[in-house]
Amino acid sequence: MDNSKIYKFSAEIYIIGVNPFVFIPDAVLESVFRDANKNKGKIPVKIKIEGHQFIQTLIKYSGHWRLYLNTPMRKMAQKEVGDTANFEIAFDSEERVIPMHPKLVKALNENLDTQRIFDSLRPSLQLEIIRYISFLKTEESIDKNVLRAVNFLLGKERFIGRDKP
Repeated sequence: MDNSKIYKFSAEIYIIGVNPFVFIPDAVLESVFRDANKNKGKIPVKIKIEGHQFIQTLIKYSGHWRLYLNTPMRKMAQKEVGDTANFEIAFDSEERVIPMHPKLVKALNENLDTQRIFDSLRPSLQLEIIRYISFLKTEESIDKNVLRAVNFLLGKERFIGRDKP
């Protein structure tokens, strides 16, 4: 995990709602805060779980900092809720930028109203839309969801589990 300071710990995997996670030991958490030069907001990290490397984000929820573990992470590590896993964690100083899919750019450019509405959304909702479309796999899914995003912005339908903006 490059030249960042790496901290090791073991933790039991818990679940909140449908989201598996681990608590970070206080000493490790304080070290990551120091490396990140912050202890608020989302903190980008690089992790290894049982030797398998991923990028992730530390998030504070319901008063506790949590490291969420998605399905690919748990499958690679062969760990599930209730298991204890070995971790390595380091602050990730690399900027994380998700480029807007060219088809979404084109759709927004073709309709000034959708571009204006998109630009007025809070940044987290803009990112949610960009991320959703950018990670689709097939051209058919991309085309369908770009149209749904445009209709969402125009107040015509729900998208990404949300009513019109």
